[in-house]
Amino acid sequence: MDPKLRTTFNADFTPEKYAALVRCVNESEKWPADFRISETPVFLTREFTDEVTRAANEIVAATRTPEFVKYSAVAVPKDFEVPDQSAHPSFHIVDFAICTEGDRLVPRLIELQAFPSLFGFQLVLLDCIRKAYSLIPRNWTSSFGGIKDDAYLEFLRRTIIADSPVESVVLLEIQPEKQKTRVDFAATETFLGIRPVCMTKIKKRGRQLFYDRDGREVRIERIYNRVIFDELSQRSDLNLQFRLQDDLDVTWVGHPNWYFRISKHSLPFLETEHTSPTFFVDEFPSDEKVGDYVLKPLYSFAGHGVDMEPTREKIAELQNPHEWILQRKVEYAAFVPTIDGHKSKAEIRMMFVWPDQDRDPTLVNNLVRMSQGKMMGVDFNIHKTWVGASIALHEAAESSGVTN
Repeated sequence: MDPKLRTTFNADFTPEKYAALVRCVNESEKWPADFRISETPVFLTREFTDEVTRAANEIVAATRTPEFVKYSAVAVPKDFEVPDQSAHPSFHIVDFAICTEGDRLVPRLIELQAFPSLFGFQLVLLDCIRKAYSLIPRNWTSSFGGIKDDAYLEFLRRTIIADSPVESVVLLEIQPEKQKTRVDFAATETFLGIRPVCMTKIKKRGRQLFYDRDGREVRIERIYNRVIFDELSQRSDLNLQFRLQDDLDVTWVGHPNWYFRISKHSLPFLETEHTSPTFFVDEFPSDEKVGDYVLKPLYSFAGHGVDMEPTREKIAELQNPHEWILQRKVEYAAFVPTIDGHKSKAEIRMMFVWPDQDRDPTLVNNLVRMSQGKMMGVDFNIHKTWVGASIALHEAAESSGVTN
């Protein structure tokens, strides 16, 4: 999107530099990245950076109104409600497709969630990109508001650890060593000192939870929750001593209820210049063309169950139509020129953290996924290059004098 830096980057690119990037990513932590790393970051203009930042902040603000609070109260399925919901979510994640409007690129909301993303890995990726591609100016950053690395990690510390001893905070997941995002778990442990722990390794006594740390039983005060409900609901093989829905003497970061309250369920409510019309299936207008929409299940993660070609016949067969949404399709722009003559599409994830005592959430970083297929997923990008996980960089304001 910044034509000058894009041209310079492409002219300087070599397979050897990309190999160095991947090697850095996979050797920096105890676990490698189990997903494809794109050959390139995205270079944002100041105009687009300002617009996508404004769009993300507007959408987050819309989830903080009394109207939204009332609307989202019914989003949590009865069997999944967890006691002691926090006053606000610990994280806001807002995903935008990068689209074309006239002769300019614009962000269009795809999804949002109040669930953590790859906060640790993105810092690793940025460092490796800088090492592999030394031509990228040091004042090009992925963070927002002039946040440096130390300040970024301090935001994560205040959000996840707060005032608890580090050893009393765990990253909770199902078999973390087998998850595709395990590189982020490893990076989080490196940066913050909190360990990834499998749910099956947690012991419960009364309302308290414990885990083994180097042969010592340690009580858990705070849980950095990375457990995805739809995976948990499908794992009948797990031998657990507790349920997320139990009344426990722990602090959730973030609280599981927010996983539902700010999610695809929110999309029909949100109306800004950067959103697309969205309806629950049982409220879909009769005069709208179904083929202009994408069908998405409310309670799924990572694109599972998405139908890009819905029909009236298909939606008529849904058993629980209020648990599905139809979202107006957006056209991703092919805007990243590659060295082989193709162009890649991208979506950008804007990542907020919200420490317990802060009045407002803070936009701290971003994540990019690149594609040349019909969708962003791996299955649609087999044997393609300049696709996969990346990050968006923009030029820091000269007056701030800071870089990431």
